[in-house]
Formats: sequence, structure tokens, C-alpha cells
Amino acid sequence: MNPTRSPIATELFAQWRRARGERADAATRPFSRDWEDLLEQAGLLSAIERGDAERDIRTLESTGWVALKSVHQRPHLIGRVLVPLDAESKWREAFGFNPIPDIEALEIRQFSWVTEMAFVRDARLNISFTELRQINAFFLSGGSNRPCVPIKERSLELFGFEKRLDTLADSALFGEGRLSLEQLRCFFVAEPLGWQRGPASQGPLLVLENAATWDSFRRWNDSHPKFGAVVYGQGNCFADRVPFLSEIFRELGGPRPVLYFGDLDASGLRIPARASRAAQRLGLPPVEPYLDAYRALLTEAAHATPANEDDPIRREDADWLGPLAEEAWRILERNQRLAQEWVGWECLSCGISIFSWGRI
Repeated sequence: MNPTRSPIATELFAQWRRARGERADAATRPFSRDWEDLLEQAGLLSAIERGDAERDIRTLESTGWVALKSVHQRPHLIGRVLVPLDAESKWREAFGFNPIPDIEALEIRQFSWVTEMAFVRDARLNISFTELRQINAFFLSGGSNRPCVPIKERSLELFGFEKRLDTLADSALFGEGRLSLEQLRCFFVAEPLGWQRGPASQGPLLVLENAATWDSFRRWNDSHPKFGAVVYGQGNCFADRVPFLSEIFRELGGPRPVLYFGDLDASGLRIPARASRAAQRLGLPPVEPYLDAYRALLTEAAHATPANEDDPIRREDADWLGPLAEEAWRILERNQRLAQEWVGWECLSCGISIFSWGRI
């Protein structure tokens, strides 16, 4: 496959280039990146995007572009992605990691660009003259007056490839004094969140990391009304889908607190913290821990299991839990984890008196 057509490969190459692409001395160890971090930095957090990214990276592995390291004791999961030393030259060649040829640079400077594209004459861009002209043609054809559409629809129109504009949106082509998605009359689309309305119309939202716990809490909420809605966060996808919370608020008649309950491990704590930052940037309520559920989970400390050694916890990750941070840290610092499924249907059915929706 052509790695330049893959968003995950494009992000991997961009990080390789920043780390060592300009170095004159030869590297002695393969360049590598944590898989989850790479997905996040590439903005590939939805289930569909993660699936496409894994398919792409495994295809690249089969043809020698990358090597993959599995998660400890979970051989089916990707832990790290490595660029072998002997593959670096073909990565350079594939992405055209060379100065723009003099003839092409001259063509860019002399071309009759529309006003919106005039900056490219003096900008240092690793984008082909052909692609720049495709964008220029959009403006020439009255693109500024076109309806606003999802970014992948515009990308398909411009380049014949629906994911290309996602990649370019993080490049030097965009920014102050350069292009914007608004100029290209398109926007990012937040993937929808699965949710079920609850009987407590004025109650808060409860977001659950995993599907099994979501099902148990939504059924429990039907007979013990606490929440206005029970939302399936779908693991790492939640932060990317935070904008969809505004749709849920609209259906429920207005904003309200957003509580979260997930696994007690590195990833399980970083998901809501990242989602909370995204929500506040959008003017939405912060994502707060559902402390009653975490208290119940901490009573199961005897069932803690080894955590993923390739995803070490940091003390500050536990801070999101507020008054429970110290108690949680005592488990995490031993490199252990607690799955949220310990607080499932039987726990809810037998311990309903401990579950108030209060945040303290």
C-alpha cells in the first residue's frame, strides 16, 4: 500500500521527520511510537478510524514498512510501532522528503494564485504543486459560496481521497494568514454517541467507558431513576465525540452535569480527563468522576490485576479522581488495575443505597 494515503502512516512519518529527519548522523536504534499516543495525535479516535488505522499499519508491517510490538500479555493488541532502520530510505522516498525541485518551486512562485492561496508563493510547504492547484481551482469555481459540508466530502471532491484533507488540516497549509476549513466550506464531524434517555429528566448525564457496564447502568437507571441519560463512551473514542454531547443536551432540554465511570488504569483515567478539556474548550460542562461508582470499584481492590506495562501511570493521572485520588494511586503505583465491570449488574442490584448521583 502507499503510506501517503494513510492518515496513521502520515502521522508516523511526520513524527519521524521531526525527531530525526534532519539529522546528519546515522541512527542506531529504530524510531518508535506508542500506538495509542500515535492514534490520539493523528486524531484517529473513532471506532471506524481506529479500525482503518490498524488495518493500514498491519498491512505496512506485512510489507516491511514498520515493525509492531504487542501489548504485554495481550498479543492481539498493538503496543508500539517501529520504523526499521533499513526502511527509512523508502519512507523518505514515498513522502518526497526532499527539497521541492527548483522547477516546481519556480512554478509555485510564478503561478497565478487566487487571493486565498497567495501565501503559498513564500510558504515552506511539503505539498505538491498539483494539490495546491486543486485547491486553487476550488476557489476559482466559486467554492467560497458553496454550502458547508463534512470535511471528508470536501476532501473527496478536491483530491479524490476522502481522508487527505484530514491530514492536511494539521499541516503548515492551515493556520493564521493561511487556509481555514471555513474557507474551504467544510467542518469536522463528531461521531455520534450511543445513549439512552433516562426517567430522571433533570438528572445528569452518566458516561460509561465500556459496553457491558453501560448496559447494566442503563437498565438499573430505568428502575432507580438517577440520570437524564446513560451514554456509551466507547473507550478512547469518547474525547473525539464530546461535541455530540450538545446534541444530547438539546434532546434533554438543556445542559447538565456530565459524570463518567471507567476502568481504573492509565487509559481509563486519561480518557475522561482529555474529554473534559475538550468539553470545556467547546463551552460544555466538564467531565467529572462519578465518585459513588469509583468508591464501589475501590472496594474490589483485592481483585486488582496487573496493568499494561507499556502504558505506565503517572501520579497526575489519578488527580482527576479528586478526593479518591490517593486511594486510587495506591493501586496504580503497584502497576495494577481494576476493570469497571466489577461494578456491574449484581453490584448495582445489591448496593443501590450507595448510589446517589452526588459528585462528592
